[in-house]
Formats: sequence, C-alpha cells, structure tokens
Amino acid sequence: MQVKVYNQSAEETGTIELPDSMFGLKWNADLVHQVVTSLAANRRAGTAHAKTRGEVRGGGKKPWRQKGTGRARHGSIRSPIWKGGGVTHGPRNEKDYSKKINKKMAKKALFVTLSAKAKDNEIIVMDDFKFPEAKTKHAAEIFIKLAAQKDSRIKKGNGVLVALPEKDQMTRRALRNLPFVGIDEARNLNAYEVLQYKYILFPKRAIESFKL
Repeated sequence: MQVKVYNQSAEETGTIELPDSMFGLKWNADLVHQVVTSLAANRRAGTAHAKTRGEVRGGGKKPWRQKGTGRARHGSIRSPIWKGGGVTHGPRNEKDYSKKINKKMAKKALFVTLSAKAKDNEIIVMDDFKFPEAKTKHAAEIFIKLAAQKDSRIKKGNGVLVALPEKDQMTRRALRNLPFVGIDEARNLNAYEVLQYKYILFPKRAIESFKL
C-alpha cells in the first residue's frame, strides 16, 4: 500500500510503500477484541476494596438477646444486611485481573489495527519529526497544517498518536502539552493504544522499527 509522505511544513514530498505484512492485513474482529480486552484488563490497578463483616470495626456484641424480644435474631450490627455493615461479594484488592496474551497474537492484533487505519487513510508518514527546541507552538503549527492536508480537524477526541523511532526527550517535551496528541516509541505500540486515536503518525525511520 502506498501513502503520501510529508515534511514538517506539511508539504507532500513523495510516497512510500508500506509493507503488506504490517499494513495490508484483513480485519480480524475476534483477535482484536481478545487482545484489546486483555490489554485493558492488564492495566487495571485492582485497588478497589470493600470490607467484609469481619473487617468492619465494631459489632462484637450481640445487639439483643436471641429470644423473647419479638424481633429477628441477629448476632452483629456489622452483618451485611445492616446499615454500616460489611459488604457481600464486593471488590477485593487481592484479585488479579491480568490475562496472558501470546506475543504473536499481540503483534498480529497491532498490525491488523494498523492495516485498518491505513485502509481508512489514517496513517500519516513524515520524512522526519524533530524539533530544534522543545516549543509546543512549533508542534501545534505542524498539526494545524497536517489537518488541512487531511481535510480534518485533529483535536482532542479526534487525536493523533506519534510513534517515535527512538526515545526523544526534546520531541516528547514539545508534544506533551497538546491534549490531542499521544506519544510513544514505535516498538512499544499495541492494539489498545492505536485504537485510542484516529490518526497514527510515523516518521519514516519508525516504520523500520517493526518486525513481523
């Protein structure tokens, strides 16, 4: 698949042939769903925690005697059916939500999502993507010009993920204050991250970071 290549002035400088092994795969909804839900589960911190009746403070004394009052028998005011009591079947912080994902599955799901982006003309390739200084205004100007080329408004909720070929603190600092831009190294991309953004921007060298 051929896509246009732009420079940092958002001017078209030529085309590039994207490898079919990464950008020419058929959509596989089952695979993408399985990998994305697993990645989302692996991000869960598991910090939600509800106390059981044994963990709630108080309730050691029987509220009233067993018989003779005409009321139902109770052993503790911290029973789950009492206000202020423990919680039945609540979330527990010892629960592990993580799921295993095979590396081949994760990689193929990434390439399937990138292929869908390429088919929808949502892959942006640039000659290079570097800034002489970490100024947000310089980065914003590039995206304004790119948006004009794409006939679209690149904004929050309709954002762009920049896949850097390597760690670049200067570029990261220039982009981090733009609310519609995500930043990651190309080698760290996954299907879950790709699906959070409408456009994926690759410097030419970043595409070489992928290996099937």
